[in-house]
Amino acid sequence: MAKLHGSCWVFGENVDTDQILPGYAMAEAESDLRKFALAGSAIPDFAARVKAGDIVVAGENFGCGSSREQAPVALYDAGVRLVIAASFARIFRRNAINIGLPVLVADVLKLVNTGDEVDVDLDTAEIRINGQTIQGKPLSGFALATLRAGGLIARVRHDLGVAL
Repeated sequence: MAKLHGSCWVFGENVDTDQILPGYAMAEAESDLRKFALAGSAIPDFAARVKAGDIVVAGENFGCGSSREQAPVALYDAGVRLVIAASFARIFRRNAINIGLPVLVADVLKLVNTGDEVDVDLDTAEIRINGQTIQGKPLSGFALATLRAGGLIARVRHDLGVAL
C-alpha cells in the first residue's frame, strides 16, 4: 500500500461533497454509491470511466460542504485509490482515512492533466509526475497505520484482537 501508481483525474478548486456525491444519490443503496461518484462535477461521467487504482487530483479545499461520509465511500468504491489536493476539508480528510482512502496534501494541480500517470510513495509523501518529483505533506503515523489496516474499524478490531 505504501507505493501507488495510477492515472490522474484532474479537478479544480473547492470540489464540494455535492459534486463528489450529489444529494439525490443519498437515497441510493450504499452498494450503488460508486455509480454517482463525482456526478456533480465537471466530469459527470467520471463513475463510468474511472478505473481501479486511479488517482483524483484537485486544488484547494477538496471535500468542502457537508460532512456526509458517503462521499469518500463513493470514490473508493468507484476505484479511486488516492486523492491528492492542495488542501482538504477537515471532515472529508478524516472520513477518507477512516474508510481506508488515502488523501495526500500537495499542490500539484498545475503540473498534471487528466490521464497523466503518477507514482506516489505514501510513506514519504513523494510524488513523481511528468518527470518531476514533488514533496507532499507526510501523513501522520496514526493515519498511515489506519490506512494500512484498511480503515479505522479494521484498525480498532486488529488492535483489540477482534476477528473481522
